[in-house]
Amino acid sequence: MKYHDSIKQAELKMSMAVKQLQRWFLPVSPINYSVSYEYINKKNILLNTAIENKLATGKKLDDFFIEENYRQFILGQSKFRDELIDDLDDVVTHVEKNSQKSSQSINKLITTLDSNISDLQSADKEKIVVAVNSIRQASKAFKLHQQKFAEHISFTRKKTQALKVELKEVREEIYMDPLTGLYNRKAMSKHLDLWLTEDPSRQVAAIVVCVDQISEVNLQFGHLISDVLLSKIASKVSSYVDGSGLPIRSGGDEFLILLPDIDKESAREIASKITHGVEKLRFVSSKSGIRLPQMTLSTGVDTFNIAENASSILKKSRLLLPDLYKKNNTLSS
Repeated sequence: MKYHDSIKQAELKMSMAVKQLQRWFLPVSPINYSVSYEYINKKNILLNTAIENKLATGKKLDDFFIEENYRQFILGQSKFRDELIDDLDDVVTHVEKNSQKSSQSINKLITTLDSNISDLQSADKEKIVVAVNSIRQASKAFKLHQQKFAEHISFTRKKTQALKVELKEVREEIYMDPLTGLYNRKAMSKHLDLWLTEDPSRQVAAIVVCVDQISEVNLQFGHLISDVLLSKIASKVSSYVDGSGLPIRSGGDEFLILLPDIDKESAREIASKITHGVEKLRFVSSKSGIRLPQMTLSTGVDTFNIAENASSILKKSRLLLPDLYKKNNTLSS
């Protein structure tokens, strides 16, 4: 955020940003304040539209929604960054493939030369001997060149491997929820697009999971404890999802699991295992030794056509749990 405000203008906006947070019933944390300040400046159209659309539904803004939009519209996790990562990934893959092919081609050429030299040496003719010696020298020079080239390839591969690590870190920053380690809505949209490209008629099962007691734990023990519990529960939930499934943090206390090519009955069985697995967890505060409340889940299951977009699937999946709306829930739209 870069503004050219006078001190008086900046002070006025600071006051307006704090009052805006009060109207939203949000604490004046650094991230909340940044979003509020950006909102009252009315220059970030995408951010303001997302907030106004959320408010238009009659739901409250919460920390999850604010942080998600902070990362999306203020830190600049835009479509451009998304496409840039894909392009860099393609470049890395291309360089690795070409390096491998070049190395294989050179080795094949050297083997062929060596084999021909051996055959030519069996003929007792002066010109052929001279030619053989000439080829031998060329072969030695080529081997030396190949050795240097191989060293260059090795160096390039190390560089591309380092780049891959960096790309993985950036990709996690963009596509992963920082608290739970689950995927976020941006990753959900990307996977849906990929699945749609693979098979437009594909069916996907959706399991919506809501943690029942997080709001109460938050009020009684504070954000830190509730965040730790949410993280541990998310880890347990994701343990029931194999590599083809997609566990997503879709709201403050809500997860959504997408399972392509899974029927509704199988999805119900997975949902039941998740529920029982979480209910068996027991939590004790490491500082005070106080036993925390037993956590339970509300779940719903349905199937969708892969052609539906992320927003549509989220809205329909939430209808599986009508009680969420009665709580004036913390889910984001």
